[in-house]
Amino acid sequence: MPQSRIHSRTATKHIFVSGGVASSLGKGLTASSLGQLLTARGMRVKIKSRILAMSGPDLQGHRPDVVITEIGGTVGDIESQPFLEAARQVRHDVGRDNVFFLHVSLVPYLAPSGELKTKPTQHSVAALRNIGIQPDALILRCDREVPPALKNKIALMCDVDVDGCISTPDAPSIYDIPKVLHSEGLDAYVVRQLGLPFRDVDWTVWGNLLERVHQPRETVRIALVGKYVDLPDAYLSVTEALRAGGFANRSKVEISWVPSDACETEAGAQAALGDVDGVLIPGGFGIRGIEGKLGAIRYARHRKIPLLGLCLGLQCVVIEAARSVGLDDANSAEFEPATTHPVISTMADQEDVIAGEADLGGTMRLGAYPAVLTKGSVVARAYGSEEVSERHRHRYEVNNAYRDRIAKSGLRFSGTSPDGHLVEFVEYPADQHPFFVATQAHPELKSRPTRPHPLFAAFVAAALKHKLEERLPVDVHGEERGHGAVADELDESADRDEVASVDSAG
Repeated sequence: MPQSRIHSRTATKHIFVSGGVASSLGKGLTASSLGQLLTARGMRVKIKSRILAMSGPDLQGHRPDVVITEIGGTVGDIESQPFLEAARQVRHDVGRDNVFFLHVSLVPYLAPSGELKTKPTQHSVAALRNIGIQPDALILRCDREVPPALKNKIALMCDVDVDGCISTPDAPSIYDIPKVLHSEGLDAYVVRQLGLPFRDVDWTVWGNLLERVHQPRETVRIALVGKYVDLPDAYLSVTEALRAGGFANRSKVEISWVPSDACETEAGAQAALGDVDGVLIPGGFGIRGIEGKLGAIRYARHRKIPLLGLCLGLQCVVIEAARSVGLDDANSAEFEPATTHPVISTMADQEDVIAGEADLGGTMRLGAYPAVLTKGSVVARAYGSEEVSERHRHRYEVNNAYRDRIAKSGLRFSGTSPDGHLVEFVEYPADQHPFFVATQAHPELKSRPTRPHPLFAAFVAAALKHKLEERLPVDVHGEERGHGAVADELDESADRDEVASVDSAG
């Protein structure tokens, strides 16, 4: 049966989010916030970065109630025209009752005249209508509330219901946006227009998150040592996972952006990392900045500062450990193909590819892979399990020929693939370092604000403990503070068990 003939109450609903006037108005935040609201109403929601009219179940066998698709760019740009046309055709194919167009537009405030101007939004909607799309609702972005009179004017000139004109002033944080949209009635309006079952929003989980966001009990400072720190969005998944780890510990995470080149010398590392509570080494490619990352790792190891390494971060931890036991020129075959000690190398079946004798495409280890953790290890305690699955995106692996020699440094290979051939996690035991863990995976991709990843939650907890232990060792009565007092203070600052579980589906 053609999708257009399916009864509108049983078909999957599609919401397309477009933008106009300017970029960076928050289309993605609008889409995800609306998805959160619909999920809190008990619906199964899928967020898509591509246009896909899903008439059947997804790869997991689930049929979503709602599919939300963000269309990048701004209306009028040549780049977005094919996608907007595809969205228009989806409405024709699946039925008009099953599609909702949400348009995000700017309502600028002109200080000299003291006025909010609606003309940019009118022109943006006119451009959208010229290609055959009439928006069902408008997100009016402004630095202040859009008054009812202007809403009425926009509704009239853009042919949109007044209830569909949603004022969205700047919020204190991105996590407040669902509350802003709900207070304006967007989710209720979408439910009515699409004929979805009406249920009240359950604010239990999100309300708990907002309390943690706005009422942190502590602040921790984490250094992110990377090659691309001039463009923070390059590490967006990592920084959001760090903040979520902070929420798990009722703490605010302040990120110190450290260019890896600054840590090549001990003096440079001291200047860059001397005031931080934790060090994170993220992923990356290429040789630039590697010696600086090794310097940061060495500094954190010697000063007992909590460290978490991701992907390339694990490889750098292994290189630093190898050099510490006499393999002075230990390196990765990616950075130094002729190195005497390639402690990071490629699997045997990829050697022809790296040598340029075969096609490089399709040779990365991508997607989710299982790992088995050593019982009693730091990572096993963090996960609360000895069997985990994490997502990957890399080509080089730890060279198994060097495992025994590297282990002399004290570094433990605490997680491997089920067959034991691939190293997935390394760490220094808790009796050698308070928290020094690295993974070949990208756990940040499975973190959520309400479901912080256990590795990030444990890392922030260790950074918080490090900070508390670094405080003056006397209290207000002049008595020496022992480790028990620090532990009690840490316990009061963190209620991790409520939110630190991670969904195995990511």
